[in-house]
Amino acid sequence: MPTPARALTSPPRPDRLAPERRCIVSGDLECKEGLVRFVVGPDGQAVPDLAGRLPGRGMWVGARRELIEQAVRRKAFSKAAKAPVAAAADLADQVERLLAGRCADVLGLCKRAGLAVAGHDKVSEWLDFRKVAVLLQASDGSPQGRNKLAARAASLPVVTILTREELGLALGRENVVHAALSPGGLTISFLVEAQRLSGFRSPISSLGASVAELA
Repeated sequence: MPTPARALTSPPRPDRLAPERRCIVSGDLECKEGLVRFVVGPDGQAVPDLAGRLPGRGMWVGARRELIEQAVRRKAFSKAAKAPVAAAADLADQVERLLAGRCADVLGLCKRAGLAVAGHDKVSEWLDFRKVAVLLQASDGSPQGRNKLAARAASLPVVTILTREELGLALGRENVVHAALSPGGLTISFLVEAQRLSGFRSPISSLGASVAELA
């Protein structure tokens, strides 16, 4: 029988291992996985660098809508760069779209790696065999249908920040309401991206603890 996800414990919390950066808005020192990196583009605009690979000095903002909106209003990017930096009024919306895209990309990789299933019956089967590490449910799915499966995954993280269309596009089906991920490195990557996206959408149950347990 597959190892239950809740038994995947023992490593230290990721925030004790990962590098930390200071948010230019709140001044708080946070794990990089909970922040969004920005750089100054050639046109003097603040550019989101979600992969953390673009050249230039990074400016870090907590992955929450209100913090990015404050960074735009307060001209925090110009202060951090010590030079004029333009920031689009809809920068928080841009970051949300990019994060949703990253979540979808990782889900697609999970599907191809055999770590993801979609559909009520498949998810139910995985729950029976304790193969589920993360339960995904569409934010616009029926509450009654979602609650039944969520009740069976009480000790697991339940991600409810993607729509049926977003889940369907990522997993190659139409209007996916229920999906599940089994343990694996890609599942951890998805949770990290989902945690950042949750700062722009509805929260995810017990997500912080679950990333540590799956590491």
